[in-house]
Amino acid sequence: MTNPLIGTWNLVGWYNELANGEKFFPLGEDATGYISYSADGFVFVNIAARVRTSYAVDDLFSGSVEEDSAALKSQLSYAGPFTYREGEVVHHVTASSHPNWVGTEQVRKVRLDGDKLELSAAGTLMRGQVGTAYVLWEKARRQNKN
Repeated sequence: MTNPLIGTWNLVGWYNELANGEKFFPLGEDATGYISYSADGFVFVNIAARVRTSYAVDDLFSGSVEEDSAALKSQLSYAGPFTYREGEVVHHVTASSHPNWVGTEQVRKVRLDGDKLELSAAGTLMRGQVGTAYVLWEKARRQNKN
């Protein structure tokens, strides 16, 4: 069976829905990002707010506590092997900007419709409540600049 997830996908949107019906966009309605599933079985994810505050100094490891906090809270990235089964993908996280995810299995329900992909995670703790995260993707198309 060919794995339909293989390739790179552009973020269309990410929203969370709480049990009470409240819906919110953790990184804004215009967040940007990619998820890439490689043929050798790894997933790489990077999602960020479209507008992020730059550091005062262009030194990778010299930000203030406030700058570091703002940078961390305005993006999510993680990677590791993945396992795909019809209707579900499990991300076995080995690296993450959210340290609590390292060593965990992030289970996502998969809904595919042509070049559109929806990944959802029910039972996710967010804002102190349990809800469902919905992350919408479309197949990435490389733009040639000649």
